[in-house]
Amino acid sequence: MKAIKIILGIITVLILAFFLTGLVIQEVVYTNEVSVDKPVNEVFVDFQNVELMKQWMPEVKSLETLEEKPNKIGSTYKVKIENKGRLITITQQVLEYENNKRFTIGYDAENMLKTDDYEFISEGNKTKILQTTTCTSDSYVMSCLFPYFKGALKKMSQQYLDNFKKASEAHN
Repeated sequence: MKAIKIILGIITVLILAFFLTGLVIQEVVYTNEVSVDKPVNEVFVDFQNVELMKQWMPEVKSLETLEEKPNKIGSTYKVKIENKGRLITITQQVLEYENNKRFTIGYDAENMLKTDDYEFISEGNKTKILQTTTCTSDSYVMSCLFPYFKGALKKMSQQYLDNFKKASEAHN
């Protein structure tokens, strides 16, 4: 009987710790970077090329323009992504846009609110892309989970940047 009380006590503490995570950690932020062997103006154009995007983000099946703004800021898109055989629709909005310098995109994907801020830094004939990602959720349970998956999210973002580097350098 004493062993059962101890086990139940441990389980209770773990459950409380999990749910307290969502109160303590409101968002998950991480950074990634990659250096592309091309000038910044070419890299910036490649980054916005939808056909090239499908090479470095193979899960993207389609990108549909919902609203296009003249300066790009506020433009919205519907992105369809395949994840383990399931089609997910994401709303994407351009939050910041500065030609050859910065591109910030906000995503709303089924309880996950994500912002990717890409800074393009010219280094002569090379370009460094610095990505800062912020993840939050409109679901309390999801916000409790994010801190435990930060490493996996960061690794996936780095893989996309590495894929972009390969695709951009191969693209003329």
